[in-house]
Amino acid sequence: MQQRRLGPFSVSAIGLGCMNLSHAYGVPPSAEQGERLLLQALDGGVTLFDTAALYGFGANEELVGRVLKPHRSRITLASKGGMAGVAFPDGIKRVIDGRPEAIRRNCEDSLRRLGTEVIDLYYLHRWDKRVPIEESVGAMAELVREGKVRALGLSEVSASTLRRAHAVHPIAALQTEYSLWTRNPEIAVLAACRELGIAFVAFSPLARAFLTGTLRDVSAFDAKDIRRAMPRFAPDTYATNLKLLADYGALAAEAGCSMAQLALAWLLARGEHVIPIPGTTRADHLAEDLGAAAVSLAPEVIGQLDALINQHTVVGERYNPAGQADVDTEQFTP
Repeated sequence: MQQRRLGPFSVSAIGLGCMNLSHAYGVPPSAEQGERLLLQALDGGVTLFDTAALYGFGANEELVGRVLKPHRSRITLASKGGMAGVAFPDGIKRVIDGRPEAIRRNCEDSLRRLGTEVIDLYYLHRWDKRVPIEESVGAMAELVREGKVRALGLSEVSASTLRRAHAVHPIAALQTEYSLWTRNPEIAVLAACRELGIAFVAFSPLARAFLTGTLRDVSAFDAKDIRRAMPRFAPDTYATNLKLLADYGALAAEAGCSMAQLALAWLLARGEHVIPIPGTTRADHLAEDLGAAAVSLAPEVIGQLDALINQHTVVGERYNPAGQADVDTEQFTP
């Protein structure tokens, strides 16, 4: 596996987003299936594993920590705080809380669940806009000084917020959604990361399965599948977006790879500071994803991809209004 720089770490060019193993897309796989997939990723050369306090309300960190603990020295372990599950009388709910005391509590809980003394890369999962970013990052910097965290990251923030945070403490990585069908990072934050020497970690690099070519019927989503609330996956909207896949599949065939590999290879070609972290629950899909590291795209193919799937040709917003209110990313103007 090729290696890329992420702050003080050298990591696999393709990491693993672990969320799917406990959260988000309907009924998760069994713990045994999750364990097998994590070990398969490790055997496949993956060294960057990405989890969060939110995923499965702690269950994902417990799974990742337990399975990878014997291999701790071989991996770069990333987790996130500032957004976690909080118990209410009517159940556990997601809460964004960027206050220093909440960030410290989240980190200590994550350390316990992960079974480790230090988290290599600790992200602020969402910027709590009620708290100055400088205050939240200042609290995270204290965790670095105490040896509980090695490097800091931010998720779903704008270039201006990134710069403010970076002035308080060096930011090693910025994570946000990026793929052919989500181009928002190209407005400003991708270039800001390049300028500041910050790794850009791309989550949902396969467009939540759209770019794999395998998701055709969105009406069958599980009741708890988060895509049900995403405008792009509304049945009529998704049917329009599906029309892009015929030409996209032809480009994959021309490049001699699968549709998923084409999407990941396109991301890897965006810059040496870009690190995609696809997630999956299936061994065959994982092997396919990791194979993208060996795919080299001709400039003309990249040009054709850019023209085919972009912010002008994809229909629908990536988040509904409530979801959009929780993030700080730049938006394209209509």
